[in-house]
Amino acid sequence: MLQPARRKYRKEFRGSMGGVATRTNELSYGEFGIKTLESGWLSANEIESARRTITHHTKRVGKFFLRVFPHKPIGHKTPGARMGSGKSDVSGYVAVAKPGQILMELSGVTREVAMEAIRLAGHKLSVKTKFIEKENA
Repeated sequence: MLQPARRKYRKEFRGSMGGVATRTNELSYGEFGIKTLESGWLSANEIESARRTITHHTKRVGKFFLRVFPHKPIGHKTPGARMGSGKSDVSGYVAVAKPGQILMELSGVTREVAMEAIRLAGHKLSVKTKFIEKENA
């Protein structure tokens, strides 16, 4: 599972997920990619599952680029715990996804293989996604 090696602070505020992606909204490394259509949190398990799906379907041909990293710690209170008494311990890490953000990129494979791999990976993620490609590809 992906998680940061070190953190300055153990716990973090939840934050707001408004607005659209202004930084990672274009393909930089690959010819094909998967782009988010809504905002949400992507857990480390979801990202790893989508990554494994793509590498399995492409039979490790071509190059895969992961553009998101789960750096935000989250915690879940136990079932039956009463309200209050502070935050719970960190139980995992998530990546904040905004609309228009490129999550993963792929190059060195045919369009059909990339389309199917990214379609399968999109089912593993908790946000709506779409397949994109470079204009000159």
